Amino acid sequence: MSEPRAGEDAPLVDTHFHLYTRDMPITDWAWHHPPEDATAEQFIATMDAHGVGFGVVAAASLYGDYNDYTIRSCRRHPRLRGTAFVQPSITMYEMERMKADGIVGIRLFFRRVPNPPDLRSAEYRLLLRRVRDLGWHVHTLVASAMLPEIIAGCEQAGVKLVIDHMGQPDPALGTNDPGFKAMLAAIERGRTWVKLSAGFRTRSPEDARAQARALVGVAGGERLLWGSDWPFANFEGRVRYADTIAALRDWVPDAALRRQITGETPMRLYFGE
Repeated sequence: MSEPRAGEDAPLVDTHFHLYTRDMPITDWAWHHPPEDATAEQFIATMDAHGVGFGVVAAASLYGDYNDYTIRSCRRHPRLRGTAFVQPSITMYEMERMKADGIVGIRLFFRRVPNPPDLRSAEYRLLLRRVRDLGWHVHTLVASAMLPEIIAGCEQAGVKLVIDHMGQPDPALGTNDPGFKAMLAAIERGRTWVKLSAGFRTRSPEDARAQARALVGVAGGERLLWGSDWPFANFEGRVRYADTIAALRDWVPDAALRRQITGETPMRLYFGE
């Protein structure tokens, strides 16, 4: 794969990366302990070095609902938006303040999480209604077997849904995974977006390419986004930011389609009014 030079056909928006400092309070069930900080200033310098204009912080599951650093980063840097982990007990006033500070959605992360909730429970129906009222979205990473349930809960609530990392189907099933197929069907219904991201977490580059191209075949550029997954948790030192841009170019050879996936679509979803 050829490596793009900074500013040459660069993504306009990186829709998936994490910010944290090692002194932040980590959850008891954290699956990874970062070896170093990943600060907003470090990420903005990385964006600038690769010609990327805007970014959307994905709330890091390691820190639960400690959203303070993400919120302050979005407040300091107008180029950033972010998502947050919240409890269903959060009030409308808290959510409105978060929106004013650059938060654009909530993250539901149910991989490795003890006792994942039922989105159709009364408390989650209330939370999702507030997400809908704010014009926010839900973005999620779950085991592929859970995707149909998450999709159904979000569709019932009428909220926009963004699925991380190409849905991460079962490696043994790949694009034949029932969860992956449910995701493709949800895209066609018009309120689900999927991130072409974290290909390095798949079993092989060929698997990542197959998943990405299956998504492109169904979604085109209108329901796809791109994210680097910086700072590559659990892959630190093995993946470079430029590698993730090169992977995107491999998955989506058409430059006009890449511009839609990395520019028009995320700008409308995350930065539009």
